Amino acid sequence: MLAPAGIKHFYIPDEQSIYLLSHKDAKKLKDWFKLCTEQLELLGYKNIELIGKGAFGFAFAGQLSRGVNELSSDQAAQRFVFKFSRINLPQHIQDRLEEEAYMLSHVEHANVPALIEFQRVKKQAILVMERAPGEDLEKVSLQQGPLSPRLIVKIAVQLADVLSYLRNFKAEGNKKPIVHGDIKPSNIVFDQQSESIGLIDWGSSVFAQIDEQGHFVSQNIMDLMSSELQQTNARLGDIYFIGEEQLNGGLSSPRFDEQGLASTLYALASGQSCRFGWRVITPDSLGLPRELARTLSAMLSDDPIERQRGGDYFLQNMKFMKNLLLIDSHLEQAKPLIPSWVVRKEKDIDTVVYSSRKSFLRAEAFTEHHELQYMNDAQFERYYKNYLQGMGETEKAFVSAVSRLGKYPVVGGLAVRWQDEGVYIDSSLNLYDQSMQCSFEASINNVVYLARAIKRVGIFKCCLFNARDTLHLERVDENSNFMPEVGMRIPYELSRISLPEDESRMHSYFEDGDDPDELLALPAELLTIIRQLNSIHHTGCIIFEALPTHLKIHSYYTLLNHKLELEFSSLLRDIIDLIPQIKGLGISGFMKLPYKDTRFFQTQAQLPDKFYPRDPRQAERV
Repeated sequence: MLAPAGIKHFYIPDEQSIYLLSHKDAKKLKDWFKLCTEQLELLGYKNIELIGKGAFGFAFAGQLSRGVNELSSDQAAQRFVFKFSRINLPQHIQDRLEEEAYMLSHVEHANVPALIEFQRVKKQAILVMERAPGEDLEKVSLQQGPLSPRLIVKIAVQLADVLSYLRNFKAEGNKKPIVHGDIKPSNIVFDQQSESIGLIDWGSSVFAQIDEQGHFVSQNIMDLMSSELQQTNARLGDIYFIGEEQLNGGLSSPRFDEQGLASTLYALASGQSCRFGWRVITPDSLGLPRELARTLSAMLSDDPIERQRGGDYFLQNMKFMKNLLLIDSHLEQAKPLIPSWVVRKEKDIDTVVYSSRKSFLRAEAFTEHHELQYMNDAQFERYYKNYLQGMGETEKAFVSAVSRLGKYPVVGGLAVRWQDEGVYIDSSLNLYDQSMQCSFEASINNVVYLARAIKRVGIFKCCLFNARDTLHLERVDENSNFMPEVGMRIPYELSRISLPEDESRMHSYFEDGDDPDELLALPAELLTIIRQLNSIHHTGCIIFEALPTHLKIHSYYTLLNHKLELEFSSLLRDIIDLIPQIKGLGISGFMKLPYKDTRFFQTQAQLPDKFYPRDPRQAERV
């Protein structure tokens, strides 16, 4: 029997959609959001909205109510951010919110939203900060795709200024560099109008133990002999963006933030959500100014000396790089390597990625630095142990690139088959927001680029479904049956035009055999119904996820042969009727792609170099 904890291995997303929670858990979460809102209103704030959530807590935004202490119009218009720690975390983790407030209280910089206050309401700690205008750069990246070289340089200049300030910070008359510890796109707010940034989320911030040269910061002999300098005080940060030293538990250093900065600029320039793909989609291939591209390559290098030289060069020369002539008008959108379709229909989509056959991606041997048993950290547990441990860098980048697809409003499926001669990719990807098409196509291309650089024989397939369509069933205990409610149905859509069945173009992954990552044995009668469904011309997936007292049925279906709608809908009703026969725990899923329209790609270790033109005005004329 599969332990409940094992279920989490099947979801790539960092946070589960509220639509995947059980009714009881979803109600708890909504009640807690309501409680937070009511507490903030009692404190004199209005227009409260949830703006973010992470491993340790939630963030809300709001304004002061007029009439509170006779506010001026400027004060009434000011926006604030309120951070609450998750109340189900151990107390020492909840206390991090107060530590974050303490660290932020030391930082006074134009690109850092300031601390307002830290307070406790009963047992709930609340951190109040200024709210930077704009949206975080991860959201901007998803809307726009890879950012232009001009914007990358603009962001780089501002981040360099923040890092220089933190590196030279003095407290109590002594130089005590501050390490942010978690620089990444989602922690940088970008104002589209002014193109200014705000570095937020100081929950991983600490005073550095060593400076950029590797020397102990403290000059006091007693401090140098204390145990505090024999073990790291660093927080882990997001493993998608932190560097090797921070990941391996090195003493905290300003170099940590150089790595986060380099990873962030690389991810934004390439349209990715991690640093891992830099060996394949190299900084030199992104159309950046040659000097900046080469500097980022050095900062991301495997050689620690090269990394330090790159970091020093970056901070010393960004003030000169900002004078480069950079314009956006000559930029071209890359052509999509595999097809996708824009669905011109209004529908709320909460995309979730389900991927199976991840086993082949895991390296057989675990390198030393992957055995990080010393780290008792929620970020570590949530990301690293779950599915990244033991993978090569390019495999991590590939899985992350697939995960990024789930951040768009999209449903569909993807199957990647590696053979000796190259890579075969089958897909059915339907985007429900035309404004994101360019960004989505760039993200799909990144999946292809990374797949071409993986040298294996194996298969990876994933389904992208709408969590809002997930069906939920509850039972008292594992010995009881899941009983569907009256009228429960599996949703499906009809294709825009009816397509008669064409055996030569049908393509299904149902016949792949048992999947080593799928541990739920479905009853034979239910499997018979799914086989019958498979014979009808359609595209989509169905996934059964059985927990001890909670069954989720995820699906998306589009019927292509409208003449068989009666039979198709009848088979879907039969599946609902057979739910009480499902026993055991685990996941089982089936996917069907619509056409035999396989795209073939030869292997390619890395993309060719592409730099920003010396004279963009001349390139524009061409």
